[in-house]
Amino acid sequence: MTGMEPLVAAVAASAVSGVAVPIFQSLWGGGGKLLGLFGKTLDEKTRELIFTASKQYVQNYEERHGILKVLGMREPVKLESVYTAVQFLDNDARSSFESIENLEQFYRQANTRRFQSQDKGKQEGIKVANDKQYLMVLGSPGAGKSTFLRKMGLEALKGKRGGFQHSCIPVFIELKRFTSSDINIENFIAEEFRICGFPEPNQFTAKALEQGKLLILLDGLDEVPTKNSTNVISHIQDFVDTYDKNRFITSCRVAAYRHNFRRFTDVAMADFDDIQIENFINNWFKSKPDVGKDCWQKLNSQEYTAAKELTQTPLLLTLVCLLYQRSGKIPTNRATLYERALRVLLEEWAGEKGIAQEDLYKGLDTKRKEMILSEIAHDAFQEDRLFLPRREIADKIAKLLAEMLPDEKFINGIDVLKSIEVQHGVLVERADSIYSFSHLTLQEYLTAQYIDDHRHIEKLVTEHLTDERWKEVFLLVAGLMRGGADDLLLSMEKEAQKYINTPKLQALLNWVEQATTGSTGDFKPVGKRTIAMAYAYANASVNTRYYVVANPEANAYANAEAKGIAKSNADANAYALAISKAKSIAKGAGLGILKAKDIAEIKSNAITEAINYIHTLEELTIFNNVNFNMLIDELKEMRTKVTDEEQPQEAYRAFLPRLIKTSLNAFNLSPDIINLSQSETKALENYLYVNSLIIQCKQASVRVSPTTWEAIEARMLLVPSS
Repeated sequence: MTGMEPLVAAVAASAVSGVAVPIFQSLWGGGGKLLGLFGKTLDEKTRELIFTASKQYVQNYEERHGILKVLGMREPVKLESVYTAVQFLDNDARSSFESIENLEQFYRQANTRRFQSQDKGKQEGIKVANDKQYLMVLGSPGAGKSTFLRKMGLEALKGKRGGFQHSCIPVFIELKRFTSSDINIENFIAEEFRICGFPEPNQFTAKALEQGKLLILLDGLDEVPTKNSTNVISHIQDFVDTYDKNRFITSCRVAAYRHNFRRFTDVAMADFDDIQIENFINNWFKSKPDVGKDCWQKLNSQEYTAAKELTQTPLLLTLVCLLYQRSGKIPTNRATLYERALRVLLEEWAGEKGIAQEDLYKGLDTKRKEMILSEIAHDAFQEDRLFLPRREIADKIAKLLAEMLPDEKFINGIDVLKSIEVQHGVLVERADSIYSFSHLTLQEYLTAQYIDDHRHIEKLVTEHLTDERWKEVFLLVAGLMRGGADDLLLSMEKEAQKYINTPKLQALLNWVEQATTGSTGDFKPVGKRTIAMAYAYANASVNTRYYVVANPEANAYANAEAKGIAKSNADANAYALAISKAKSIAKGAGLGILKAKDIAEIKSNAITEAINYIHTLEELTIFNNVNFNMLIDELKEMRTKVTDEEQPQEAYRAFLPRLIKTSLNAFNLSPDIINLSQSETKALENYLYVNSLIIQCKQASVRVSPTTWEAIEARMLLVPSS
């Protein structure tokens, strides 16, 4: 069902007729044709005629402008069922950035994947529409400009029950329909009333405009054919000046706007924030709230951080919801998801909106467009640059096009850049003549595409393996390698082994192997080694960051085996946090503030967490030659002593070394092995990070030879063979 519910439709029809009847009454008061048509008063029959026409008008608006059907959706959905309230930024928000350096500094200090500031003053869209009589809504492709205009029309139709506070009849006009030089907006409006059965539609339209009773929604100024744009803009300006009592909302892509609407207040669509994204998902899955909740939770997991960035744009959020609705999951191959998102911007959205393309640019197929964009993305990402000057991009475009189109004599890179910006929104002008990609995720995807196209796998690994800024690129490259990611994984493994370069680090891996080989636990050998490594690191560095990194099996496998490892990992985390707090007390930090009983409680908690952790390790049965019962008894005895508030401070300071030594002795782990230098600690950190990344790349890949993977897994967390 796409029409309004009966009660809502009746209310809307009453709202329209409530505006229309006084207009007809004023027309009657002026004499002329309507005098003969209606007599001296609007009788019940005439009022019924107007109400019927109003009802038809509401139905037409709802059927034409109150539904959403994009991106190949099988069935339309009601716009109001998924609509999420939008917010606006002042369009001068970008003017405060005077240089690329300022933009780079602002973005990096924000420590976010969002290019758009989230703390700038934002206003609710409907409030701005109520406050401003003439409003220009700007935004990138897929930002929701047309949807906002359609929604304002629906709110106006509801009369006093709606959010639009002015008594107006909405008229939605797609400006792309103005293809000829003969433009008559008044006739277009009159035709909308005529087809619904309004009496004397031309006179009614003229009087409604004269009295300021219309909300005129002019959608898609950027979609007007270029040859006709000047004429259309001039005509709209004249029309607004002539009928300036009415309310006007116009939309246009930021890149196509020339600030040539004198009366209008310019505002820009703000990216969706987390609240809006969650609301949209909840609305989309309203009939299946558990599915919507699951979708939102997955988007907020670390695995889908980059995918979530795309959902700041309503169009791409719609794509994610569609894919989740069809398969019950977010695509596990992120490269497939981002490729789909890029194709939506480069092909489908421009096609659905009917945007005319410039002669040179329309001659490029999607693959060539991607080649241009991928080289721009890669070169900037390689230099750790997110923002680029217009001239640099334009020169690169001109150079690439000269290679692709050798017969083309005149290539203007700036014109092509403008076409890319207007039609697709993949590149966005963030400040005057300064550009970036619309989403960092798209830049990362295009960078990965360039690396795969040019076979730069070895260079990627040797130069960027432990740079976390490149992590997403590694995962995307793995997903793009259709012939298999074997070479990438083997190259990463080879580089990782170089970090085990000191006797202590080799001894640590030897202990990991010896402590677990042949144990009865129902885990793969690499899983056992992972738990042992997490234990060693919990005691070595008391730094919780490394436990997840040191636990690749828990990161990699969503099965019963991984649950046991994940439990071990969580307990190691809690144990290390407790030890860390106790360690600061043992060193004397806070002794002047905390009372003795507080210090005792902190230390008691540290031992309790240690006991819980030891119990977990005992249940996993992955260690050899550990007397768990004796170790737990010793820890309990130690806990009894530290709760004695009369213990001298020297005893408190001695307790932590004793706790660690007791545990290490039980596991036959020499304290010297985990007493690492700063450089060794960093090397081990890198080694564990790379092993975790190898597993994540394997999961992100399209295919990996089982033989290759079994060999890599068998060597993981073992001393490299010479």
